[in-house]
Amino acid sequence: MSRDGLPAAGPRGAKRGDTLSLVEMITNKQGKTPIQLLHEYGVKTGFVPVFECEKAEGQIHQPNFTFKVTIGKLTCTGEGPKKKVAKHKAAEAAINQLKANSGISLSVSGPSVPDSCKQPQKPKSPINSLQELAMRCGWSLPEYTLSKESGPAHKKEFIMNCKLETYVETGTGASKKQAKESAAEKLLAKLHTVTAGQKKSLVKPIGNNLGCTWDAMKNSSGKKVTLLKKSLLSLPNTDYIQLLGEVAEEQGFSVTYLDIEELSINGQYQCLAELSSSPITVCHGTGISCSNAHTNAAHNALQYLKIMAETK
Repeated sequence: MSRDGLPAAGPRGAKRGDTLSLVEMITNKQGKTPIQLLHEYGVKTGFVPVFECEKAEGQIHQPNFTFKVTIGKLTCTGEGPKKKVAKHKAAEAAINQLKANSGISLSVSGPSVPDSCKQPQKPKSPINSLQELAMRCGWSLPEYTLSKESGPAHKKEFIMNCKLETYVETGTGASKKQAKESAAEKLLAKLHTVTAGQKKSLVKPIGNNLGCTWDAMKNSSGKKVTLLKKSLLSLPNTDYIQLLGEVAEEQGFSVTYLDIEELSINGQYQCLAELSSSPITVCHGTGISCSNAHTNAAHNALQYLKIMAETK
């Protein structure tokens, strides 16, 4: 028995039917991932590994996850930009610890992390790239409008306009998504030729009235903000989109919802709600549908506004 409460690895010449040693499993299972190796070893030794997500942090476009794996009395952690990568890192750390405890000096055969995780992911869509550029530069989020739809049902053609601050580009495609991507791609190409000084000049003061600032909202006696300060924001069947719109109208800022093309890690729809306050505020939302994601983003925005309005 090892010092971590796990069976020590058996001798190199273990007979068929005996418990396999870790070294035998590694050498016999070429190409297996750390998770697979650890699971098989745990099944054979009676200590099945248990994985648990400990932490998820970072920005939406650059998350970082921490996973913990427990096998017997041994606990190890791993980090990565994806849950899958973090789990593999944790499993790899556990395998290395088990090998050290058992006196085995072999490296894990095959890739420590699956090739699908190591290889560069498919390029981001122009829509997402343009959105991230706008957020980094402090601009308003891109706005897309359908300019024209033509052609028979089996051969449609769509024309979409993409507007970002003072720049506008047009894209065409066999679907609205393709037309949006085409317009976003053209606008990205144009912005790459814009100088840093020109980009900086695109950032305009948001809102000329004091209703757009946090200080003005804290001191506001407006009916909607007063109700927001008292609200628990947890009542069922509340229309948070309407409520946010009413607060925005009273305080003099606008709300723009932008759908994110990719689903979340949990397979849910995603969107961003941008408030043209000063400074600009962007809140994330998820849901089982686009409308649910909008509602969640509006709810998160209201919670943020409530905190800012109550802060002294």
